[in-house]
Amino acid sequence: MGRYAIRRLLQMIPVFFGATLLIFLMVNVMGDPVAGLCGDRECDPATAARLRSEFGLDQPVWQQYATYMGNVFSGDFGTAFNGQKVTELMGSAFPVTIRLTLVAIVFEVVIGISLGVLTGLRRGRPADTGVLLMTLVVISIPTFVTGLLLQLLLGVKWGVVKPAVSSAATVDELLVPGLVLASVSLAYVTRLTRTSVAENSRADYVRTAVAKGLPRRRVVSRHLLRNSLIPVVTFIGTDVGALMGGAIVTERIFNIHGVGYQLYQGILRQSSQTVVGFVTVLVLVFLLANLLVDLLYAVLDPRIRYA
Repeated sequence: MGRYAIRRLLQMIPVFFGATLLIFLMVNVMGDPVAGLCGDRECDPATAARLRSEFGLDQPVWQQYATYMGNVFSGDFGTAFNGQKVTELMGSAFPVTIRLTLVAIVFEVVIGISLGVLTGLRRGRPADTGVLLMTLVVISIPTFVTGLLLQLLLGVKWGVVKPAVSSAATVDELLVPGLVLASVSLAYVTRLTRTSVAENSRADYVRTAVAKGLPRRRVVSRHLLRNSLIPVVTFIGTDVGALMGGAIVTERIFNIHGVGYQLYQGILRQSSQTVVGFVTVLVLVFLLANLLVDLLYAVLDPRIRYA
């Protein structure tokens, strides 16, 4: 296990550099950050030259990337065009988005897996058909529609929750945004779990456990569920980075100043340092989440061994 983890960590190095290089090139080559600072008016040539020199935009792209990565390893992600350090923006944004993502993951795990097991054990029955139709509807509706609808009903009309999240962004305030963020993924987790449980319930090892007279709850939890969760864990692990980076719509709807909000502002103002800095951290989160998923395989299935 230890050698496997070390190999995976070493494999993450070229992936990290390749991903950050692509992000850096797309952000810095496909747009003009200095033009974004001047708004609708064209920048004065002297001002534009001064800004390019100040932010290092007058250097070759490869040199800009080398300088940026050198600063990253020293803990400096650059300065946004408003003069604020990107690390300061991260310090205020990531804790909020992490809490939001954890709430979303809890919804996926608790509701998604529970519904998946329920429908997988009752395949073809009315409960199974109803849940399948419900998940299909959830997948078909865009996230911004779900978010606006829940905000209108629960926040404005019924007054169950606040329509917008405060600056503190406590966990109770993030329950509805977390449900909105997790809605589509929750539906996929339900369907994945259902399919896996229904398939494994006909496996020989499950029949053997039932023939031995083991209690149904033990058969489901110790034998059926553990093997059925492998594709689900894979999906949830890859979904962590997607939830953190894809929370732009949800955070805009509920006025949450998290990673999605900062990325939106950075793209809107063409602040390359902000966008590249946040996405660099998201790349690391995605890589570490995938490593954790691979290690969890051995926990779920004892037959899996890493040399």
